[in-house]
Amino acid sequence: MAKKPAAPKPQLVHIPTTSADNPALSKAQKEFNRLTKRISKLEKDVAEFREAATRLRQRVQNEYRPLQARHNEVRADLVRMLDRAHDTYKLTKGERTKIVSLLLDGCYDLLQKGHPDLQPIFDKYEEPETPEEAAAADAQTAEMMKQLFSRQFGIEFDADADVSTPEKFQAYLHQKMATEQAAYEQEEAERAERRASRKKSPRQQAAEEKKQAEEQNITQAVRTLYRDLVKALHPDLEPDETEKARKTELMKQVTTAYEANELLTLLRLQLELQRIDQTHLENLAEDQLHYYNKLLKEQARELDEAMFREQEILSGFTGKPYYYTPTPAAMDYDYARQKAQLEQKIRQLAAEVLAFEHDPAALKAFLKTYKVPKAGLGPVFLEF
Repeated sequence: MAKKPAAPKPQLVHIPTTSADNPALSKAQKEFNRLTKRISKLEKDVAEFREAATRLRQRVQNEYRPLQARHNEVRADLVRMLDRAHDTYKLTKGERTKIVSLLLDGCYDLLQKGHPDLQPIFDKYEEPETPEEAAAADAQTAEMMKQLFSRQFGIEFDADADVSTPEKFQAYLHQKMATEQAAYEQEEAERAERRASRKKSPRQQAAEEKKQAEEQNITQAVRTLYRDLVKALHPDLEPDETEKARKTELMKQVTTAYEANELLTLLRLQLELQRIDQTHLENLAEDQLHYYNKLLKEQARELDEAMFREQEILSGFTGKPYYYTPTPAAMDYDYARQKAQLEQKIRQLAAEVLAFEHDPAALKAFLKTYKVPKAGLGPVFLEF
């Protein structure tokens, strides 16, 4: 298969140090070079991470999901085999108890994983729940939920709150959160009113005016680059259709960069279109560099946030902390490891099912190592 051609490297934007007129860079020029280099690296890292995450999702769908389905098929074979062994093998009472635990505590999840045909087997061993047991289970679940929401969201439950059913719990929680949100909004409104009525000191007023002026200058710096590029690229002024299409595409890039305040992208396009050269960057005034550096810092911060968002999205997909697979290489390694482990589980479990089917002693040896989960822990679905 032909290798996909590498994407062209973006135009390098930096202030050179080899000029006879500028043998040493100023602090602002060094900062400019540092930021443009950092942004270029972040752009590359975000793009590569996004591509690797997409590739990982495709591999999971095409390779890992079928393996999971095969694994569950072998687990279903184990359920059927254990059911037959329970009825036909010479087993002790303890061994039969362990088989029931294996079925109900270890394999019940298969009903939701493509094997509803196993329901009669589970029904055969599941004892009906008494009203008292159901009430006790509901009370235990409600208490666990109260503790969870108290820890994570700071919600205090009233002592007499009736949260005995999921519906009552949801209704109480909704009412409690609505009350707390209303109280918070009231406090915020009162604080904002106090701030608005508080007279600013001359120093505060001067600082605010300085900040507003700086924001205007930063906005103007980007607008100036944008206007220059629009002037050079406006497709309506181009008679050649091929060149007109090229300029239309470039105009889209310019508009997107302008709306996102991506200074470096605009500077790259200016260099690419020869609207400026490295000498132009070298001769930028210090106050202009100051505004540029402010924009570049913001662009670098947004790229850091973009990388974190991509990592969090992947974390939601894998169920692992975002720092577990921080790079494409880590993603590939973790996927290969998990896939190999699942393939090994399938081979081992298939061999065990075959052995248990033909050798009761092998099943007895396995049951000797199995420990029944303690009461109150709930089902522990086994992956074997």
